[in-house]
Amino acid sequence: MAKVVFLDRDGVINRYPGNGNYVTSCRGFKLIPGAIEAIKKIKKGGFKIFVVSNQSGVAKGKYSEKTLKQINRRLNFKLWLRKTSIDAICYCTHSNEDNCSCRKPKTGLLDKAISGLEEKIELSFFIGDSFVDMVTAQNFGAKTILLLSGKEKLKNRKNWLFEPDYIFDNLLLASNFLLNNYA
Repeated sequence: MAKVVFLDRDGVINRYPGNGNYVTSCRGFKLIPGAIEAIKKIKKGGFKIFVVSNQSGVAKGKYSEKTLKQINRRLNFKLWLRKTSIDAICYCTHSNEDNCSCRKPKTGLLDKAISGLEEKIELSFFIGDSFVDMVTAQNFGAKTILLLSGKEKLKNRKNWLFEPDYIFDNLLLASNFLLNNYA
């Protein structure tokens, strides 16, 4: 039986570029302090880790798919330097208008991420910084963990569609919770 953590990227692993902005280069890809340590802890806790992220900036011509792959390699290299890894990175490069099955809040990216798993999923969490991530988690049947290190803020709570299962300030705090309660 597998334990799985799905991670959004921007605002969870790297600094959120701001509403309407995109990480368009490796130089703009700035890790949130503690993010790699958190990933390492989650892996040590026996979880498979999948990054699942909408990256519509490609469809909008803000950056190329080649640049997106360079950013992925940079993330993987930084993880390798710290002797850890993620199991896969899955992105939707479509725009909202494409109405694809992989764009969150649909679950196509999550389905793609786990498609190679031989074990049945026993437990899954989705850690994200937006309510689109939380809705995606609910649609998939994963526990919701909202981080306040990116897009969403507590001051918006009255507008939330539902209360996430867990709320933390950042990925490191969320990883400590996972290790203490689910490892």
